[in-house]
Amino acid sequence: MRAVALCYKPYLKPEEAMIYCNLARTRLLERCNQFGVFKNNSGYFKREDLDKMMSGAASEIEEKANQIKLKFHK
Repeated sequence: MRAVALCYKPYLKPEEAMIYCNLARTRLLERCNQFGVFKNNSGYFKREDLDKMMSGAASEIEEKANQIKLKFHK
């Protein structure tokens, strides 16, 4: 029941984010750093940012690196 309630909250505590993403603490922090998802000043993660991270798309950092790589290979 708790996991269902997490789907409707706009901001999640770190413990709730671990449940929502089904990741352990260290893996969640690694993925958040990779995708540029950070806690706000109150210590909460934005659920929309977590959804983007878990969508399987390339991170913004990877996309920018590929754009720079393409510029130098021309």
